[in-house]
Amino acid sequence: MSEKKTAKFPTYKGKPFVRCGDTLYYGSMKDKYVIKMDIKSKKKVQDLEVADKVTVQLMYTDPTIRNRKQIIKSSEKNGLYLALDIADAWLSRALAEDA
Repeated sequence: MSEKKTAKFPTYKGKPFVRCGDTLYYGSMKDKYVIKMDIKSKKKVQDLEVADKVTVQLMYTDPTIRNRKQIIKSSEKNGLYLALDIADAWLSRALAEDA
């Protein structure tokens, strides 16, 4: 019997949160929209490297749309907390309007 395994990703406010290097994706690729966050710079806080400048982009997940046309909104925030705050607001509004 073959069981189909699905990956379990960490979540933030009930939505998947995936990291690949300095790029983070917030939201499900099954939905119409997803947030892409790129860490542009980091700073040292004690012995820990933390995100300093983060670019936030609300994007369509449709692969048939050209890359430049996929981006709906874009902003740069200081720190991951502020980036996640705006990301959650943008994604929640976009998904609610689409429903």
